[in-house]
Amino acid sequence: MNDAKRKMTIHLVPGSIGVELTQREAIEAAKRYGFEAVAPDGVYLASVDAAEIDALTSEVRGLGLVWGNAGLTVDFRKDAQTFESDLAKLPAVAKALQRAGVTRMGTWISSSHATLTYLANFRQHTERLRKITTVLGAHGIRLGLEYLGPKTLWSSKRYPFIHTMAECKELISAVGPQHCGLLLDSWHWYTAGETAADIESLKNEDVICGDLNDAPAGIPVNEQIDSKRELPLATGVIPVADFLNALQKIGFDGPVRCEPFNAALRAMPEEQALEAVSKSMHNAFARIR
Repeated sequence: MNDAKRKMTIHLVPGSIGVELTQREAIEAAKRYGFEAVAPDGVYLASVDAAEIDALTSEVRGLGLVWGNAGLTVDFRKDAQTFESDLAKLPAVAKALQRAGVTRMGTWISSSHATLTYLANFRQHTERLRKITTVLGAHGIRLGLEYLGPKTLWSSKRYPFIHTMAECKELISAVGPQHCGLLLDSWHWYTAGETAADIESLKNEDVICGDLNDAPAGIPVNEQIDSKRELPLATGVIPVADFLNALQKIGFDGPVRCEPFNAALRAMPEEQALEAVSKSMHNAFARIR
């Protein structure tokens, strides 16, 4: 396809592939290995002055890159004290990201709970995420929520919670879609038993960011383990081309990272891992029609 027609970007998030890089190293690695977007480190950006944020942002643009989505720095899954403590630090992070021009952030929703029923958990998520997105929204940032699809996860504790796109959309509706949307991962889309049609029912503004992964071969879908994944196109178990083409069809214009949780990849030297991920992502993106 003509790349000019593709708006989604191949996103480097070093921690997602087991590589530890500083913000500046990540920018340099994104350019060197052919990525198109690089993750902004909100905590780091909040720790430096405006001049440094501007310098880094100019470097990103000068290299022909864009900022991707940041990771949420608030842990809303634990006790109230942890949540409130993290929430108090969020405005500084959001302000720094806004100065850099970052408009997207992502996090995940745990798909089961040991003590909270579905309804109690839903209410807690709604209350806490609404506080988070109010802060982010004031700084022009929208939050992507990722549901976790594997049955081995949502059945692992007493009370199953959100683990499908439909359920996650209900949570987004309750929180307020003006400031949040979906973080779509091919792994969770596959393990939730969803199809391209589910993605095609969405609009571009419904999706904040994406993840692209494959799954090990020879394992039934309900037995897949979240921490054991493969690089895109490694096995063909997950139809990543269908996933990407569905995103392309709705005009998705956000970042897509690789998050394979793969032991072999994490054992590779840094340069080899970056090269392997870039190659697999470009091969997958080449299947966009």
